Order: sequence, then structure tokens, then C-alpha cells
Amino acid sequence: MKSTDLPRKVVVYGAKWPGDEDHQRAVKFFKKYVKPVLVAAAIDYDIVATRHSGDLAERVASTVIKDRRLVLGVDQSIPLPLRLPNQATPEQKRARELEGGIVLVGRHTLKEYMAGLKRGWGGGLDLTDREEKLAQELASDGTFDETDESNSSPVGIMDDLNAEPIPTPSRLPPSHNANLFSPLKLPSPSEHQIPTASNPSLIDSTPPATVPPQPPLLLVPSVNYVGLRFIPHMIWGFFNERHKTQIGCEAAYSLVMNKTREFQGPNSILDPNHDFQPTEGQESSSDDGTQSKITQSRLQGGDLDFGLSSEFVLAPHSPVSNIASFRKSYYKTLPERLATARQLARREREPTKEEERTPPPSEVELRAERLNKELRWRGEEAAWKIVGPGSGVSWDERFRGVLRVFDDQGADAEDLGMNE
Repeated sequence: MKSTDLPRKVVVYGAKWPGDEDHQRAVKFFKKYVKPVLVAAAIDYDIVATRHSGDLAERVASTVIKDRRLVLGVDQSIPLPLRLPNQATPEQKRARELEGGIVLVGRHTLKEYMAGLKRGWGGGLDLTDREEKLAQELASDGTFDETDESNSSPVGIMDDLNAEPIPTPSRLPPSHNANLFSPLKLPSPSEHQIPTASNPSLIDSTPPATVPPQPPLLLVPSVNYVGLRFIPHMIWGFFNERHKTQIGCEAAYSLVMNKTREFQGPNSILDPNHDFQPTEGQESSSDDGTQSKITQSRLQGGDLDFGLSSEFVLAPHSPVSNIASFRKSYYKTLPERLATARQLARREREPTKEEERTPPPSEVELRAERLNKELRWRGEEAAWKIVGPGSGVSWDERFRGVLRVFDDQGADAEDLGMNE
């Protein structure tokens, strides 16, 4: 490698494991078992960790859509005022990405990555802001509407003539622009980009017939045991770190050798030696006679069945029931909190001593709180549909022949430089 050349660089994705509060569990697995080999081989890496389930799918889809917009000329990146001699061009950056690779830690990360890839290449070119879209939906659902308007005073008139009018949303007349009172948001970066096409509406936004070459994938098996029922597995894993070390070193070895093969998509012929598990609701008997419910993912074949056994560990961590309980409890207490906020804002009563010590949230703060909670809840529900057992890995036939994975089966003694 020349002194001006850059080393290979890979991007590491580690999605959050459902049910685990530590969102960097997959990243920690990479740093402990895969990273040392890459460092010894002088391979650079860029870790992309996500805080919530489903964030990786949104990130990948957004990146793909932005790249498509740049290629079609809908958007144009702002050029730098001065280009350095050693600064890489966009073509050189893309070539380096293809020479590097993408590391996916765990089956749940593979599911989110493939879901984002399919969404980005299978949809239109519109960049939708989840927060803005949800804010408009929540502002028009009537949750914060006045239930009794007979006792409400006209706008700007209060019982106390010396008091200053407070134009809160609840005191203003109904308006079609209900989203004016949603939490303030900064404009998206796409709004500041310069369109190069004379008429962007004439650009065809239909999904392309083919997908350009993608960086090769490194699939790293990883299972995260969370909960009391998996304590025996945790104890066994604590005294058998060598198995995780072997998995990480073999995966890193495949990346270092840079031997790739075509990503095997789904097929109708299933492997007869594949471990069979009963479908959801069925029971399997263990040796000691105990019954345990096992959830099986849909068999797809090829590399889409990577890490299929981890779905048994993931099954007990469904957030659907917890989210339904939290949502019911939250909306049960929201009317009372909203009434308190409006009474204090209109000065209909004096605050209590407890309210003076800890002031209750205002109506604006309650709206922002509701928006954040709904973003989190709906994001987790959508993410569970992606990574949950039985969902399978997203697939598009345009990916066949385009995606590649690292495989060390082609590495031999000559590749290692052991032949004299």
C-alpha cells in the first residue's frame, strides 16, 4: 500500500436487541471479539450504533433515498469552497465503500438492514419526516380539544380584567392549521439543498429496475440472553467465552481474506437438515418432561435463514403488550393533567403547595411529551414487525446477484502466504 493510499474501511451496524436496555450490546460484541483481528490486519472501521429498535432501518432507507436523489439530479450537494489535493471525489468514495464492506452483528441487525434497503430502493424519492408527519396526525385527532365550550370565555377575555390574556391553543378558535401548535422543529436538510433539475416534478420517481452494486456483507452471529429464564445460558456463556471468540475471529478472518460469494436469496427447496421448531402456539417436550413454547420463524432458505436459532431467544421480548399497557395508563391520566395545566394557565385557581414546589407541565409540554411517547411506541411496534419471530428477512428480487457476503471457504495457504 502506498503512503497516499487509505486502508480498507468497513461500516459496522449493531441494532438494539429488543428487551435489552443496553442499546450497544451488539457493538460491544464486535469490539470484544471482532475488532482485535481487524486492528491487527490494519482494517479501519466506522461503528454506527442505534439507540432504539427500528432506527437502523430508517437510517438505511433514508441514506438510499438521498443517494438516489443525488444520482437523478433532484438534489445537489453543496460543493466545498476549496478542494484539497488529497480529497477524494464522490466516485473514489463510492469505490472505497465497495472495497470495504458492511458488518452486521446478529440476525436482528440483518433484518433491519434488509428492511431499510428494500424500503429505500422500492419506494419513491420523497424524504418523509416521521416526527412532522406524526405531529400533524396527533394535532388533528381531537385529544387536546375542549370537551365543554359553554364555560369558555371569548378569546383574549378573562375573568380578571387586569390579567394579561394568554392565547393558549385551547382558547383560540378552531383552525385548519392545527399543526401550528405542535412542537417546534428545525427544517430538514433536504429543504436547503439546491435542485438542479429545471422541473423536479418531471423526474421519474419510480423505483429503478436494477440496483447498483452494494458493499459485501459480513454476517456475525450474535445472541443476547436477557431475562431470568436465560440465566443458565448466561452462566454457561460466562465460562465458555472461547465459543464467542471463535465466532468473532472466524468472521473477522473472512473479512480480512476478502473472499466473497453471492448472497443466496430465498428458494423453494428447503434444507432437510435444517433444525425444525414448532410453530407459534405448539409445544415441544424437553428431556425432563417440561413443556416450553417455541416460536419459529418462517423458513426462507439461503442466507436469509442466518441466525435463525436466535429467534427462540428473542420471542419472549415482544414489546406489544407492554406498549399497550403503557399507552392505556398514559391516556387515562392525560385528561386530568391537561385540565390542571389549563386551569393554571387561565388562572382559574391558585396552585397548591405541591404544584409550587414541582410545577406541573404546561399544555405545550404535554403535547411535546405525547409526541415523544407516540414516536417511541410506534417505532418499537414497527420495529417488532421487522425483527420479531416469524417476520422473516425482507427481500427484493433485484437484490439477487447484487448482494455479496464474505466467505472464508475460498481462503487457503497461498492466501495466507504460508507457501514457500
